[in-house]
Amino acid sequence: SEAVQLSSQKIVSQANLVKRVVFPLEILPVAQTLASLATQLFGTIALLVLAIIIQRTLHPTVLWLPVLIAPQLLLTFGAAWLVASLGVFLRDIVQGIALLLMVWMYLTPIIYPESIVPQRFLPYLNANPFTHLIRSYRNIMLEGTQPDWRGLAYFTGFALIVFIFGYWWFARTRKNFADVI
Repeated sequence: SEAVQLSSQKIVSQANLVKRVVFPLEILPVAQTLASLATQLFGTIALLVLAIIIQRTLHPTVLWLPVLIAPQLLLTFGAAWLVASLGVFLRDIVQGIALLLMVWMYLTPIIYPESIVPQRFLPYLNANPFTHLIRSYRNIMLEGTQPDWRGLAYFTGFALIVFIFGYWWFARTRKNFADVI
C-alpha cells in the first residue's frame, strides 16, 4: 500500500531526472517498492517477536515467508509502475489511490477474521486476490500451517498480470513524461 501510494508522485517529484538526464526511470518505482519492503520486513520481525512472546513458539512454517513475499513484490512493482505513470498525467491521482487502497484494505480480511463475514459475501471475499495472500500469511505465521496453495496460485496469477501490464503501460507512456512535466 505504501509503495503504490508513494509511487504515484515519484516521477513528478524527480522531474530533473526526466528532463535532463538519460536515466532509467523504471528504477524510481522499484526503489520505492524495495524501501517499502524493508518497512514490511521490520513489521514482520516485530510480529514474529510478538508471536514468540505470546505463543511461546515460532512455527517452522515461517520459512514459507519468501514464497509469499515474491508474488507480493511482483504485484507491487507492477502497480507502482502503473500508478507512477498515471501520476505524471493525472496529478491528483494520489488522493484517489489513497482512497482506493483504504477501501481495498477494508474489503480484505486484514483487520477482521474471515469467520465474521456473512456466508452470502464469501464469494466476493474469495474473489479478492489479497484475501488469499492474507490467509496464507496468517497460516504460516500464526497458525503454523502451510500456505493456501490454491489461493496463492490465484494471487500469483493476478500479480503476474499486474506486473506485466504495469511495466508495459510504464514503457508505453514513458516517452511522454518529459513533455507533460
